[in-house]
Amino acid sequence: MGSDVKYLGPACVTFVYLGMYYVFMLNAGVTKRLIEREYKAKDKKFDRYFGQDRRMLRADRIHLNTLEHMVPFLGMMWLHAVYVDDVQKATIAGIIGTCARALYPFLLGSRKEGLGHTNTKRVYPSTMPQYAVMIYLTQGVARRFISLSMA
Repeated sequence: MGSDVKYLGPACVTFVYLGMYYVFMLNAGVTKRLIEREYKAKDKKFDRYFGQDRRMLRADRIHLNTLEHMVPFLGMMWLHAVYVDDVQKATIAGIIGTCARALYPFLLGSRKEGLGHTNTKRVYPSTMPQYAVMIYLTQGVARRFISLSMA
């Protein structure tokens, strides 16, 4: 395999994950604008951060939770691809993690109902596979670093 395509899998996963992140960020912005219009029509003041609007909380949670996990997930996937030297397994883990992340907004609840306190367990089918992927990638990298340090 040529060096120009060796890391194509992780590169594609990174591209898709970043695209998904920007879609979620756009969703948060659109949600904010829609809610602002709604509040303005009712002659109410909209406070994004302290207003506790369930729809805004949902959009922010989707966006910021994705951001929160992006650096560890993508970083560990790339470390696994490069240092464990198993690009195929890193790519598969990356695809699983990205697909699980893509499910998050759908499992969190509808845009209309917003974010409620009872929604947390709904996201387990999204979050648990992501954590499993992170554990898999991290243990592979840790084992490789330990074996390199003992060589």
